[in-house]
Amino acid sequence: MEHLDVLFVGYNPGMRSEETGHHFAGPGNLFWALLADSGLTGQRLTFEQDRELLFWRIGIVNLVDRPTPGTADLDPIELLQGGLRCRARVDQLRPKVVAFLGKEIFRYYRQMSKSAPITWGIQPDGLVAGVWEAVLPNPSRRSTMAYELRLRYFREVKQLSEWGPHPRP
Repeated sequence: MEHLDVLFVGYNPGMRSEETGHHFAGPGNLFWALLADSGLTGQRLTFEQDRELLFWRIGIVNLVDRPTPGTADLDPIELLQGGLRCRARVDQLRPKVVAFLGKEIFRYYRQMSKSAPITWGIQPDGLVAGVWEAVLPNPSRRSTMAYELRLRYFREVKQLSEWGPHPRP
């Protein structure tokens, strides 16, 4: 996963992803549609094609590797540890953009309090020099955010990936 334009960060594998061995395999997950509709991929992929994301210079990592039925089954300690591992991974890979699929994921990555205010979209400063950070809504159908609004943030990530490195040295 070298020379990535975008690295997506999720919570952890769901049970369907664990069963199939592929990312975002849950029925009705909108991740694949959002990738295609935003222009991040040149075609609509399925979860079985997740390894083909590298063709578009896209990678996926999780805060926690342990599969669970839902994020409520994750322990705060393992999420904090996952945030630290994720930071090291971003520092190692240095993608143009790291896109967090939820505000809480971003808080664990940044080691922030649960009540720290976070806005959707591009973040003003990154932890890793040259890497843009963006907070996107979770692509799960359980989210109540409208598809068009989610798509707007995925399109922002597409634009960021074309800009080049974050100007912060």
